[in-house]
Amino acid sequence: MEHHASKAELERFFADEFPQANFVIESVGGRAASLRKRIGTAHLRPGGTVSGPVLMALADAALYVAILGEIGLVAMAVTTNLNINFLRKPSADMDLLADCRLIKVGKRLAIGEVTIYSDGSDEPVAHAVGTYAIPPRN
Repeated sequence: MEHHASKAELERFFADEFPQANFVIESVGGRAASLRKRIGTAHLRPGGTVSGPVLMALADAALYVAILGEIGLVAMAVTTNLNINFLRKPSADMDLLADCRLIKVGKRLAIGEVTIYSDGSDEPVAHAVGTYAIPPRN
């Protein structure tokens, strides 16, 4: 039987295992997750836009949270592919919101998609599809 990780369990896990993680889990469950990332000047590149690596890291984190929400706290689940399309310039002074939906959760692979928005806008700033390898479990 699979163990689903709760929002509180995931928050403790990230505080312990990934103290550098800089996002807030808004919701998790039902093969989905939503994350919020507060944007500051450290996240901007010349031109006043959020840098691509920040968007990629947020998409990756949203996938990881959604997957762990389904399979439990499996730290060694790792990204094997992340493909991102940058759609429009994110706001430099608004939080980013990432909505992840898992497309498939198998024994060895999980695949999901993430849409990222600037808070307050309905138009996505980025869309990513990613695959995670899930280690064998007993």
